Amino acid sequence: MIRELNARDVLIDVLPFIKTESISSTELQKKIQQVMAMSATIIFTSTNAVEAVVAELKGQKPSWKVFCIGYATNQSVAKIFGETSIEGVADNAKELAKAILDAHADEVIFFCGDQRRDELPRLLKQNRIEVKEIVVYKTIATPKKIEKKYDGILFFSPSAVKSFFQENKLDDQTIPFAIGNTTADEIKKFCKNKIVISDMPDGKTLLEKAVEFFQTNSFHH
Repeated sequence: MIRELNARDVLIDVLPFIKTESISSTELQKKIQQVMAMSATIIFTSTNAVEAVVAELKGQKPSWKVFCIGYATNQSVAKIFGETSIEGVADNAKELAKAILDAHADEVIFFCGDQRRDELPRLLKQNRIEVKEIVVYKTIATPKKIEKKYDGILFFSPSAVKSFFQENKLDDQTIPFAIGNTTADEIKKFCKNKIVISDMPDGKTLLEKAVEFFQTNSFHH
């Protein structure tokens, strides 16, 4: 996708401001093994969580009912667990909580990172759904100062936003793009610039949104 955009005279730099690491421990392996033996209702809200759990499954396919947020996470779950394992997909926590309620689940297992957002577990607990959280990866900030001026900066997670603004600030002309509303809310804490939000919470859509924005606005420094 980036190669294709470069060919259309859109220059993109990819600068990681966070990194994720799967957690590997005997305790975690035991927890996942226990869940594997159950016909459990599972929540994934990131591909990082899917990949971390799959690494512990050693090729086995448990009979889980899976709910997930986002296009990329949905694709990842479908590829590994099969389309039939997916019970519900949503673009945000509120919609996913409603789907889980509609499915009459009374207990869910949430495979997540150490910086997971509060909204989804809170909504489920408010509706008397028991949430068992299993942290399978950690997010590490890798802030760095950028010297180059950009027309737009694309943010793919709230964690990346926090890391970016540790060392940087946006001038008035730079447009921040957010993969979703949660990321946009985080950007608002650090700057007052107009924020453009992706139509769908996945990377390709966000890139296309940014290109469309600059082509429409003939925006050049």
